[in-house]
Amino acid sequence: MVQTIFSDTIVALSTPPGAGALAVVRLSGPAAVAITATVFSNKSLTKAAGHTLHYGTLRDPASAEIIDEVVVALYRAPRSFTREDVVEISCHGSDYVVRQVLALLLRHGARLAEAGEFTKRAFLNGAMDLAQAEAVADLIAADSALSHKVALNQLRGGFSQELRDLRARLVQFAALLELELDFGEEDVEFADRTGLARLLAEVRGVVAALLRSFELGNVIKNGITAVIAGRPNAGKSTLLNALLREERAIVSAIPGTTRDFIEDEVSIDGLRFRFVDTAGLRDNPADEVEAIGVQRTRQRVRQAALLLYLFDLSEITPAEVRAEIQELTTGLHLPVLAVGNKTDLASAETLRAFEQAFDSESTDYANSAATTVSAPLVLLAAGHNQGLEALQTALVAQVRGSALENTASATIVTNVRHARALETAAAHLAAVQAGLDTGRGTELLAADLRHALAALGEITGEISSEDLLTSIFTQFCIGK
Repeated sequence: MVQTIFSDTIVALSTPPGAGALAVVRLSGPAAVAITATVFSNKSLTKAAGHTLHYGTLRDPASAEIIDEVVVALYRAPRSFTREDVVEISCHGSDYVVRQVLALLLRHGARLAEAGEFTKRAFLNGAMDLAQAEAVADLIAADSALSHKVALNQLRGGFSQELRDLRARLVQFAALLELELDFGEEDVEFADRTGLARLLAEVRGVVAALLRSFELGNVIKNGITAVIAGRPNAGKSTLLNALLREERAIVSAIPGTTRDFIEDEVSIDGLRFRFVDTAGLRDNPADEVEAIGVQRTRQRVRQAALLLYLFDLSEITPAEVRAEIQELTTGLHLPVLAVGNKTDLASAETLRAFEQAFDSESTDYANSAATTVSAPLVLLAAGHNQGLEALQTALVAQVRGSALENTASATIVTNVRHARALETAAAHLAAVQAGLDTGRGTELLAADLRHALAALGEITGEISSEDLLTSIFTQFCIGK
């Protein structure tokens, strides 16, 4: 049996608060089974095997009052989430019942768990590393198919194993460099510098690839901010409502109705999009309030991950659309969709003109900052919900690309802390490489290699501090 490092037993509600059919109260610690047995009608609980279910009643021994009929799930250490004895009590989901059950268990020796303390115990007891522990929170928060897949892959140790392999190979060279320091006066080399250079090139390549994946991981975890911009009365609010399938924004024929941002989220093909409806863009706003709205629209475009430039097909030419997109995105590396609205009001000749001007797939052109903008054309009638499927397909295609084809198996960095640690490791690995190139002394090489190993170790928790652990686990919910 694994020897745990905690002497107390914690308890918390592990299901969301509020009335429901069921609630689960979880205990973990050396006295979890004994405390439960004290108030449980089935007295054979203390002798029962792990991974078993037991039906009975909870009652207060002092008053003999029955609190609830429950099912108790018993998990014996080390075969539990925390590697301690764990008991999960499934009771009725009344707030009153839950309060009574918690109070009863607290009176008999348990204490209330802190935020994330169950997962923290799992980490400290060796059930998972720190990256896997953080994946627990990501898995709970996952609200799309892709974010779920990435979090599950990390929880199962895919990212951690890749980091452990990198560290193990670097540790061998670090040990040889440290050995050279012990024999510094004898001027000997135990670490093959050519072999170290080859390994550094390989490891730096892996670290660089992980850092590049963070941009994609951030999109998967936090969603894609897609700004809908265009002239007044192009149909931006109508498009937002159509995408959300609800009347979220006020729609009016009066130009300048939208003065500030209106935004909401929707999941499309496993990706979470946050659509932002903005004030119409025009050179001469009707008043000061609309002028502020136009200014904020331009600011919001600069912060976007994707731009939907919406235009009324009957009110603009292809050349004007190109010019307006170019002016709006100057200096930005921003994916753009050119969305032609009100196909029901446009002539067949107009539709053909736009299709020919934007080619069958996309039009590329360079703005003044020499940034190439790709603007595939999508034609729709937002007011009649026509063409929305084509727009959704184009949205996913703009984001997905080849990088998302193998997200289920690929290692993708989604955590800011991990990305910062990888950046630190990359900097120190670059310093080691520079030291090899310039013939820097063993002591400096060893120091930079130690720093790189420490940065990689911080991700999985092989090197950690109490402040770091507190910062991570206090972001978890109580009961997890």
